[in-house]
Amino acid sequence: MEQKQKGDAWNGRRIRALRQHLRLTQSQLAKELGTRQQTISEWETGLYKPRGTSVTLLNLIAERAAFQYKPARGSETKLPIIKKQRITS
Repeated sequence: MEQKQKGDAWNGRRIRALRQHLRLTQSQLAKELGTRQQTISEWETGLYKPRGTSVTLLNLIAERAAFQYKPARGSETKLPIIKKQRITS
């Protein structure tokens, strides 16, 4: 039986899909996980990946919500990182 590492399963697309499945905003999901909205955003954009307790909580939430993630073909590529530009006047 093949075993995946827990953290590998939670990429940005899957986290966003779970949040949308639950019909939650980033802020609402952050509150459920005991983290910041910015953290959820960073996970969804691929800047960081969840680890430790966050992975465990995501797994529990997904299981209770009967969430089945099925990525579209070719969508497993990394999301682009968009850098913020400073606006000067």
